[in-house]
Amino acid sequence: MKIKTHFPLLLSAALAFAPPLRAADTDAAATAINSLGIDLLKKTNGPSENTLLSPYSVQNALAMTYAGAAGETRDEMRKVLHFPKESAELDKSFAALDQRLAAIAAQSKNVVDRSKEMGGPAEPITLSVADRLYAQKGYEFRPAFFEEVKKYYGAPVEQADFTTGAESARKEINGWAADQTHDRIRDLIPGGGVNANTRLVLVNAIYLKAAWEYEFQKFVTQPAPFHVKGGDPEQVPTMSAMKQYGYAKGGGFTVVTLPYVGGDLQFVVLLPDEPDGIAALEAKLTPELLAGCAASKPALVHLWMPKFKMEPPTVDLGGELAGMGMQTAFDEPQGSANFDAMSPRTPTNYLFISKVFHKTFISLDEHGTEAAAATAVAMAAGAAPHRETPPKPVEVHVDHPFVFAIQDRKSGACLFLGRVTDPR
Repeated sequence: MKIKTHFPLLLSAALAFAPPLRAADTDAAATAINSLGIDLLKKTNGPSENTLLSPYSVQNALAMTYAGAAGETRDEMRKVLHFPKESAELDKSFAALDQRLAAIAAQSKNVVDRSKEMGGPAEPITLSVADRLYAQKGYEFRPAFFEEVKKYYGAPVEQADFTTGAESARKEINGWAADQTHDRIRDLIPGGGVNANTRLVLVNAIYLKAAWEYEFQKFVTQPAPFHVKGGDPEQVPTMSAMKQYGYAKGGGFTVVTLPYVGGDLQFVVLLPDEPDGIAALEAKLTPELLAGCAASKPALVHLWMPKFKMEPPTVDLGGELAGMGMQTAFDEPQGSANFDAMSPRTPTNYLFISKVFHKTFISLDEHGTEAAAATAVAMAAGAAPHRETPPKPVEVHVDHPFVFAIQDRKSGACLFLGRVTDPR
C-alpha cells in the first residue's frame, strides 16, 4: 500500500527585484497574467458579486512553482497558466516585467519632484514586489530549483521548521506578507493552512499606492445613483471630473482609462452599456482587449465614478485551477503529482500543491488608489493637441456594475483585475 506523504508548500506575494538582466520581452509574462486573470475573474464568485484579484501576484507565485514541475504536471500547468513552451523565455519575461515596475516607481519620483512647483502631484508611486521561499530545514530540495527562482524572481530561501513549529512558521510568513504590503494583507495563510507535513511555502506580495495624474476635487464628490448589482439604484459617493482620459467605444461597452502620476500605470474602467450587462461584458474579455486598453486614445471626458473599497477574505484558488485542467499538480488522481525538478520524487515521498491562498485589498478615492495582494501556494508531498475651440466632452456615468484593472501601459499587464457590482 502506497502512503502519500504530505509536504505542503506555501507561496505568498512579495516580489524582490531580480538583479539586472539583459533586456527581455515582457509579452510572455503580460499575456499569461492577463489570460489567467480573465479566466479566474469568470470563475471567482458570480457576476453579481464584487471581485478583486491580482493576476500578477498569482502568476508570479505559480511561475515559481512551475519551475519545479516536471512531466505531465508541467504540461498541464503550462496550458492552464498560458505559459510559453520555453521556460527560459517565461523566466526572463517575468524578470523584465519586474524590473519595468521597479523603474516606474523610480521614475515617478522624478516626475513628482519636477511637478511640485507647478502644483502637480506631490506624492510618487509606491510600488513594491517581492518573493520569498520558506523551506523545511533538512528536507532535500534540488539546488538548481532554488538557483532559478533566485536568479529570475529574486526570491531568497528562508529555513523554516514546519515539522515541530508550523504555527510559528505561519505567523512568520504572515508577518512578512503584512510588512511587504504596508499591513494591508494580514493573515494571508489562515489557521491550519500549514502543518507538520508542510515542506515549502513560496510567497509573493505586491503593494501599490498611486496618486492620480489629475486628482479629483473632494468638494465635487456627491451622492449619486448606482444600480447595485444591476438592479435598483442606490445613492453612493461619486467623484466627477472633466479631463483628458483614454477613451474607446466597443461593442456594447465603453472603456475609460485614468492615468496615475507619471502616466506609466493606469486605472481601466470597462463599463457595459446596460446596467445588467456585466456578464455579457465579461464573456467578451480577451487578453487582446485588455492589451488594447493600454493604447486608448485621449479624449475630453466628463466622468462620474464611485469611490469604493474592497478587502475580501483569503480565498483558495486551488479548486478553480484544478477545474481548469491542473489536476495532477493537486495530486488528482492520487500519486500523479510530479514536482521532481523541485525535490527528488519517490512513490511515497513527493510534493504536490495543496492550496493556493490569495488575499487582496483596494481603496479608490479622490487622491488615487491603494492596492495590495499576496498569494501563497501550499504544496503537500505527494497630452491632447491644442485646439482653439474646446471639444464637446464625452459623458461617462459609471453608475452600474463594471470591470476594472490596474495596468502597466507599456506591457499591458494587469496588476489587479476585478468587478464592482456594489461600491458601498
